[in-house]
Amino acid sequence: MPKTNPKPASANARFAASVSASTDSTVPEHRALPPFAALRAFEVAGRVGGIRRAGQLLGVDHTVVSRHVRALEQWLGVPLVDRSGGRLTLTEAGRAYHARISAAVHDLVAATRDAMASAGETGVRIWAVPGLSTQWLSDQLADFERSDPGFAVELRPTDQCANLAQFDADADIRFYGDDWPPRPGGPGLQALELARPPMMIVASPALAATLALHGAADLCQAPLLHEEHHEQWRAWLAANGVTVDAGTLSGPLLWHAHLAIAAARQGRGLALANRYLVGADLASGALVELVVPGTRPVTIGSYWFVARADRWSSAGIARLRTFLRARAAG
Repeated sequence: MPKTNPKPASANARFAASVSASTDSTVPEHRALPPFAALRAFEVAGRVGGIRRAGQLLGVDHTVVSRHVRALEQWLGVPLVDRSGGRLTLTEAGRAYHARISAAVHDLVAATRDAMASAGETGVRIWAVPGLSTQWLSDQLADFERSDPGFAVELRPTDQCANLAQFDADADIRFYGDDWPPRPGGPGLQALELARPPMMIVASPALAATLALHGAADLCQAPLLHEEHHEQWRAWLAANGVTVDAGTLSGPLLWHAHLAIAAARQGRGLALANRYLVGADLASGALVELVVPGTRPVTIGSYWFVARADRWSSAGIARLRTFLRARAAG
C-alpha cells in the first residue's frame, strides 16, 4: 500500500502535546515548568489586555513584559499572542493556556495570603465609595485600629468596584440602589448588608431659609444636586407620590456623593444624603435637614460589605466586618 504522509501538527496539537509532556513524570524537573517570570508576565498581560498596562502593574518596562511573553512562546513552541492587530489578542491556544495558569496564579496568591494570615498577618485592604470613605468609614477604621493594636487597614476611596476575584482588594464596600444595577456579590463572593439608611434632604442654612416647600411636588422646581445620575431623586420623589420622567429633573451632576454634599454646604442646592455622609455637618450646623410637609422617609438602597467567599471567615475580614456592622447599627 502507498504510504501516506502525516499532516503537520497544528499549533494547538503541538501545544496539547507540550502540556501533556509537562505532566509526564519522565520530564526532567528543570523542563517541567517555564520560568515563573514569563508565566506571570503572560498572565497579567492576558488579564488586562495589554503589554503596556501589564508593565505598569508589574512595575517593569513594557519591553520586559514583551520579552517574557516571547520567551514563553519559544519555550512552549506555540504562539500565544496574535501580533497582527494593534492590540494584544490571544490565540486559541493562548486563551486556553491563560485560563489555566491564571487560575493557578490566583490559587498561589490565595495560598500565600492564607499562610501569611496563619502566621499572624494583620492587614486588610478595602476599596470603598469615596463619600462613605471620607465622611464615615475613615473614622471607623481609625477606631478599629485603636481597638485592635497592630491591625492595619488600607483604605482606597474609589468609585470603581474592586475585582475581588483578581485580588484587587480583600473587601469592597459601596452603595447599591434597590432599583438599579449592579447587585452586590456574585460568583465566588459573599456579601453582608452593613446599613440601610433612610435618605434625607440637606441644604445650607442660608438656602433653606429662602425656600417655601409645601409638598413633594415643589421639589421639582427647587435647585437639586445629583451624583452620577438622577435616579436617587427620581426614586425619592416616586416614593412620595411624584412621578418624574427621565431627563426632566434640573440641576448639575456632581458625580460623587461627597462633592454633592460640598455643593450643598456652599448653598448651590439640595442634596439627598444619609446620616453616614452628613452626620458631622448636621452636628456643626454646616447643613440642615429639610423636612417637606406631607412626605415620609425613603430608603432606596444599602451599603454592602463584599469579600471573596473563600476569604470570608479569615480573621482580619471577619473581625473588621463584625466591627463595621456593629458601628453602622449604633
